[in-house]
Amino acid sequence: MQPKRVKYDSDVLSTIADNQLIQFINCSILKSNGLKKEHLWVQNGRILDERIVFFEQKRMADVQVDCDGLILSPGFIDVQLNGGFGIDFSTYNSNDDDYKSGLSSVAKQLLTHGVTSFAPTVITSSPEIYHKVLPLLKRSNASSEGAGILGAHLEGPFICRDKKGCHPEQLVITSLGPNPSETIEKVYGSTENIAIVTMAPELDGAQKAIEYLVEKGTVVSVGHSSAKLGPGEEAVMAGAKMITHLFNAMQSYHHRDPGLIGLLTSSKVTSDHLPLYYGIISDGIHTHDSALRIAYHTHPDGLCLVTDAIAALGMADGVHRLGTQTIHVTGLEAKLDGTDTTAGSVASMPYCIRHLMSATGCSIEFALHSATMKPVRND
Repeated sequence: MQPKRVKYDSDVLSTIADNQLIQFINCSILKSNGLKKEHLWVQNGRILDERIVFFEQKRMADVQVDCDGLILSPGFIDVQLNGGFGIDFSTYNSNDDDYKSGLSSVAKQLLTHGVTSFAPTVITSSPEIYHKVLPLLKRSNASSEGAGILGAHLEGPFICRDKKGCHPEQLVITSLGPNPSETIEKVYGSTENIAIVTMAPELDGAQKAIEYLVEKGTVVSVGHSSAKLGPGEEAVMAGAKMITHLFNAMQSYHHRDPGLIGLLTSSKVTSDHLPLYYGIISDGIHTHDSALRIAYHTHPDGLCLVTDAIAALGMADGVHRLGTQTIHVTGLEAKLDGTDTTAGSVASMPYCIRHLMSATGCSIEFALHSATMKPVRND
C-alpha cells in the first residue's frame, strides 16, 4: 500500500494517528556537520533511525510529508527568557497555581516561535520571591503541551551595582560573605531547580560560590559586572563557562584591560581548552551589528543566541512589568521607567536568528546551531 502524500502545511498532519510512521521528504536536515539532504522518519513524536525502519521493521511510511525544500531543524533553546505573552517570571502575585498557569501558558506559546526548551529567568529579586518561585520551576520535557523547562536562570542578585542595568538596586547583594554556600542557600532557598546563575566574579566570595554552584551541577555565567579580565579568568578556572549577554551590563572593552569581553581571547582559557560560551542578544537593539561581527569573528564556537525577552514578547506596545520594575515598550525597544536603560528584549528567537545572519553574513547553519546545538553543549 502506497503512503498518503501531503504537503508540509497540510491539515492532515494534525490528525496523524498513534503509531503511524511519517516520512519527511524533499527537505534539508540540520545536523552537527551542516545541512544534509535526507529523509526524516518519525513515529509517535520520536525520530527513528532509517536503518531500523528499512532493515528491521521493513516498513513503508503511512504518511509522506513533502517539505518543498525547507529545512528541518531541532527546536530552538532559549537559556535567558524573562517571560512573554504578558507573563513575567520574576512576579509572584498570589498563589502557586496562578504562577504555574502563567508558566504553562508561556511554554505553550513558545512553540509557535519554534522554541522547544527554555530557562525561565528571574532577575534580581528578594529571597521571599526566590523561595516561592524556584520550587515551581521544575525541569520538564517538551511536549505538545509546551516547551520543556531546563530549570531556572537566576540573573542575580549577586551582581555589581554599577552594572545592574534594570535590576532593582535595593535588592542587589554585593558580597557572599565568609560562607558563600550558606549565603546562596539562604537567598535562593534551594539549588535543586537552578540551571544557570549569573554572577559578577569580582564580588567578595564569588570564586568559592562558583565552585559550590558548579559542584551542585549549576552552570555559572559571569555578567552584570565591572570585573577586569583577571577575576573573569579566575571565575572560568573555578568552573564558570558562560558570559551573560555579551557586551551588555559589563565593563566596556579597553586595550589595557579588556574586562569580561577579553575572555573570548584569553590565553588562560584557550591554553587549558576550557569551554567558554556566551549569550548574545541579536535583536538590533542590545548589540550593534559591528559588535555582533566582532563576537562572531573572534569566538564563533561559543556564540549562543538568547532573546532576553520580557513579558512584552508577543504583546502590544505599552507598559509592562519586569519583577518590581515598570517597563515601557515601543516596537522592539523596552526601556526602564524614567530612564534610557534598555530593559530586556521583545524579539523572538526566529527574529534573532535572521538578524544574526543579516549582521554577520554567517550561514543559516551557523545561526541555527547557535540557537539549538550550542546551548545544549553549555547545559
